[in-house]
Amino acid sequence: MQDPPSQPTPYQEFQAELAEIHRHKWLVSEKEGRDVGFERALTEWAENHREKWRQARARQLTEGRA
Repeated sequence: MQDPPSQPTPYQEFQAELAEIHRHKWLVSEKEGRDVGFERALTEWAENHREKWRQARARQLTEGRA
């Protein structure tokens, strides 16, 4: 019998969120044809995407897919 998946550490969650911010920065920078900078990407991602990402992440963790 397999053990249930363990919950990620706070640091692992931070790293996952940071990866999403960098992904957002890359996508926006590609769209605009220039580097938009980390601060802008962080602000936009936090305002527009963080809540939905966290909800989806929580569902993934509950279902053991993260």
